[in-house]
Amino acid sequence: MGAEGIGAAVRRKEDFRFLTGRGNYTDDINRPGQTHAYFLRSQVAHATIGNIDTAKAAKAPGVVAIFTGADFAADGKGGLPCGWLVKNKDGSPMQEPPHPVLAQGKVRHVGDPIAVVIAETREQAKDAAELIDVQLTELPVVGTMADAVKPGAAKVHDGGNVCYDWHIGDKDACDAAFKKAFKVAKLDLVNNRLIPNAMEPRAAIGDFDRATGEYTLYTTSQNPHVIRLLMGAFVLQIPESRLRVVAPDVGGGFGSKIFHYAEEATVTWASAKVGRPIKWTCDRAESFMSDAHGRDHVSHAEMAMDKDGKFLALRVKTDANMGAYLSTFAPAVPTYLYATLLAGTYTTPVIYAEVRALFTNTVPVDAYRGAGRPEATFLLERLVDNCAAEMGMDRVEIRKRNFIPADAFPYQTPVALQYDSGDYQATLASALKIADWAGFEARRVAAAKKGKLRGIGISTYLEACGIAPSAVVGSLGARAGLYECANIRVHPTGSVTVFTGCHSHGQGHETTYAQLVADRLGISIDQIEVSHGDTNKIPFGMGTYGSRSLAVGGTAIVKALDKIVDKAKKIAAHLLEASPADIELKDGKFVVAGTDKAKAFGEISLAAYVPHNYPIDTVEPGLEETAFYDPKNFTFPGGCHICEVEIDPDTGVTKVVKFTAVDDVGRVVNPMIVEGQVHGGLAQGIGQALLETCVYDENGQLRSGSYMDYTMPRADDLPSFDVATQSTLCTHNPLGVKGVGEVGAIGSPPAVINAVVDALRETGVRHIDMPATPSKIWALLNSGRRAAAE
Repeated sequence: MGAEGIGAAVRRKEDFRFLTGRGNYTDDINRPGQTHAYFLRSQVAHATIGNIDTAKAAKAPGVVAIFTGADFAADGKGGLPCGWLVKNKDGSPMQEPPHPVLAQGKVRHVGDPIAVVIAETREQAKDAAELIDVQLTELPVVGTMADAVKPGAAKVHDGGNVCYDWHIGDKDACDAAFKKAFKVAKLDLVNNRLIPNAMEPRAAIGDFDRATGEYTLYTTSQNPHVIRLLMGAFVLQIPESRLRVVAPDVGGGFGSKIFHYAEEATVTWASAKVGRPIKWTCDRAESFMSDAHGRDHVSHAEMAMDKDGKFLALRVKTDANMGAYLSTFAPAVPTYLYATLLAGTYTTPVIYAEVRALFTNTVPVDAYRGAGRPEATFLLERLVDNCAAEMGMDRVEIRKRNFIPADAFPYQTPVALQYDSGDYQATLASALKIADWAGFEARRVAAAKKGKLRGIGISTYLEACGIAPSAVVGSLGARAGLYECANIRVHPTGSVTVFTGCHSHGQGHETTYAQLVADRLGISIDQIEVSHGDTNKIPFGMGTYGSRSLAVGGTAIVKALDKIVDKAKKIAAHLLEASPADIELKDGKFVVAGTDKAKAFGEISLAAYVPHNYPIDTVEPGLEETAFYDPKNFTFPGGCHICEVEIDPDTGVTKVVKFTAVDDVGRVVNPMIVEGQVHGGLAQGIGQALLETCVYDENGQLRSGSYMDYTMPRADDLPSFDVATQSTLCTHNPLGVKGVGEVGAIGSPPAVINAVVDALRETGVRHIDMPATPSKIWALLNSGRRAAAE
């Protein structure tokens, strides 16, 4: 390991820019002649749209234009496409209703955009929007998944409220295993709906150049190339060469900025109509009802066990809320990103899962940090605790007894995935030691003397990152490839620019990718720049999500570096009058093996661009290479999280007093960045477990529509984390990396709830749904007290 290469805890190159307010975000960009957009959104959850009278608004000060869904339709433009097709049990395709950019005929959730006002200022556009008269005839609201399947329920779409009814696994074998079970543990649970809250709300600027006929979209996106593909091909229906998408600095995404949104399409299309650039910036309240939400599952799970506590079979039935429309990748979340992870770290031989996706009059749901993996882990790790209780076994022992052995890899699960590496016993042992699991009972007794209820919870999770390969996901319904692209440009003076199709929105790519290059070429990371987020600069890319940036994007960089080194060796061999096979790259120099003859990296790069003494007949001038990488498999990080809580029985308040995370993320490129990623994920996971939830009333009104009603975790809600890694290398990418961005959000929720239930176990509590709020716990404790008193 060098001082700046792989394994070094290098401070982030991008921190000066971000920590001193020198970032360049979409809202910082202003185009000459720019106008501003404001979206008129539905205030009701379900209604037919009658006449839309814009005459009065059109005369308001500063108004440039007003557009409705009818204008989009009249122009022959398409709706927002869905990126993943799921099939029903019988092989028929899922219901895929239209998703208009601006509502046409009906509104289907509070926040559904009805019209857009373009004006000289945002304030003028907002004022004018209030003058638009929209005739809405309210319809019965489908507020919950239970409402969606009631006999005679109102229909969100003409095809009904079931999007698909999907399954995976062997049902007959599962039923047979349950018949011979010694014990069966059962659990009903909710995975609560969450509202992503990145630091930077979404924004977009559409800019049409009438002279060239080209569109430019500046947007807060995690994957600009995919937005260009979806918007160009399906909405605007223009050649990709006429559409440039730029995603500059982006202040967090967590999944919510993967998707193609109506606002991006609207400002881009409308900029050509008005002949001027159009900016839209979302305010925080608007983001609550326009950004895709996350999670929202209701499940029933059963585990069959033999007399030794070995798992025989797992049976799961889940309803998943899609919201009012299909967001870009929503259908894949409760199916291929959820049910295929139900084996977890265990040798459960038979698994059968049914998933029913339902439409409701709520904001669409899509991938949110972890996307399906947190839902699977929460279900499984809560159920395993119930298995231990059912068997009268220790919670750690039942996990050890059912772990996939370290020597069993590659391991084929009964739900499609084949894990390549892992050592779950090692991560468990490390976490137990750091958390002082053995000393917990003494701490519980000490807490009880203070009148507190203390509990400890464990979660031994597994996730899947770097979704791949393209051929497999294509056969499962994905409408895009899942490879990554990298271009390495070595400049004449020896500096290097990396162009990556991944997008950085806080992950530290500019440092981590620079470390990969520095490690390979033997140059300083100060000589290396990383460029991303501009479709005109990068050949192609699939963006950043699913912890794919190192495993897939980093591997593409490594492959491009291989080409660079190979060509540079040929140039060096010519200059040093040696065979290319005898040239070695050591510490930034090309050396003839066994001699002191050498050329510095900068000498070779200069020779590549100043070909005075150059093998021009066999090697082209220049030093720039591109590589595409399509992985052979997912990567499979895993780990063990242990949470310790104290509950005040008088108030129901839960305090996380200790949290230990030991994660296997494969090779660690930058330990400081890995620890930071884990910290962020833990904050989100603990937030889901104890604080955050999205609440609608019976009329489909969003009650948790601001920070007054939606509780984001704060620093004083969290302990000082104990974070460690216990690595086994991924076997199918050259870096051996697995992914880290989501592990904290995946492993922590069940650890927290298992700890809460452990603290409350003496009171008779066996389960509590997330979030375990003070009021919920207080009510549980007091209902128990009342029962005892009676």
